[in-house]
Amino acid sequence: MSQLETTILEWIASQQEEMTSLLAALVNTDSGSYDKQGVDAVGATLSAFLSGHGISTAVLPVEGFGDTLVAGTATVRRDVGRHNFLLLGHRDTVFGKGEAARRPFGVDAGRAFGPGVADMKAGLVMNAFVLAAFQRFAPDVPVVFMMTGDEEIGSQASLAHIREEAGTARAVFNAEPARATGNFVSGRKGGFTYRFEIAGKAAHAGVNFTEGVSAIGELAHKITALHALSDVESGITLNVGLASGGSSTNTIAAKAVGELDVRFVDNVQRARLIEDIEAILAQPVIQSTTTTFVRQSESLPLAPTGENTRLSALYREAAMDLGVDIAGEYTGGCADSGIASSAGAPTVCGTGPVGGKAHTEEEYILIDTLSQRAAIVAASIVRLAKELRRRQ
Repeated sequence: MSQLETTILEWIASQQEEMTSLLAALVNTDSGSYDKQGVDAVGATLSAFLSGHGISTAVLPVEGFGDTLVAGTATVRRDVGRHNFLLLGHRDTVFGKGEAARRPFGVDAGRAFGPGVADMKAGLVMNAFVLAAFQRFAPDVPVVFMMTGDEEIGSQASLAHIREEAGTARAVFNAEPARATGNFVSGRKGGFTYRFEIAGKAAHAGVNFTEGVSAIGELAHKITALHALSDVESGITLNVGLASGGSSTNTIAAKAVGELDVRFVDNVQRARLIEDIEAILAQPVIQSTTTTFVRQSESLPLAPTGENTRLSALYREAAMDLGVDIAGEYTGGCADSGIASSAGAPTVCGTGPVGGKAHTEEEYILIDTLSQRAAIVAASIVRLAKELRRRQ
């Protein structure tokens, strides 16, 4: 272990109490995805912390959702090429206003609780302290911290920001919570949704049955055809999870609506699925029905590329050297790590503290893993930076 690595890790280990204090402030601030004021308030708290460590924060305005924030050491480079080490995280949660007051931050038997504590306010705290460590001890290492505000609803407002920052990243560490097993995330599915509306023709179901054209009947055909595209062994799943239509039992339905969730492993599957889905939606089975549709809420996959695999191996090696025996896990959930990876940046996910039961009232992290997982990320960056200097 180098002297720089030792120095940074010793400082991080001494910051556990301060990390917990900052985490409490974030968790006790409501920041649901549609609560721009709350998401930006979490950003202001993080910006104030970073300012106290001599780090300024740039604001990329986002209308209607939380702004994207970017902070970094002075040596961050914006020219062509992959130079920077990107710490990625989101400030929004799935919880509405009042949730933080109803069940505020608390610690019990080594576990910290509260809305968004794992997903992913603990990861934000961890990233903030990693950046502060490099600013203090190695400002020549180009570390960037990006904080988005709409991940839980698909990252559409911050998508371009993530892609741009990932375009100059040598490595990306996305601080979603580590799995309850302690493992990090080495692969994620991509996903998107479709909302589609079917128009038919109303008629009395008893008196003028043959004059009607059932939108619900067409919806049933489309659900069957869409679900048939699933290939679980290949990692492809399709689910129409919301369906509605009609006005009364004795009226042929003039309108029906469906909402489709799609998950896939790589972008080759994505392209084929879009083509097949839209062909099904566009082609009526029941003549005289028409369907309109829109693709929504897209997340790209964290695929097992060679560079991602190498970064995962380096991250795991750093953990093992610190006495933490972990491995990569694959998950069907989506995250911003997929956007970064699809932009060509070597990416590892689930680098945040160990936690579980996200999006529920039982959500938690193991509080001691705040400093533990910060140390693993910091050690990984020190080693990558040293490796890059040797090559130059």
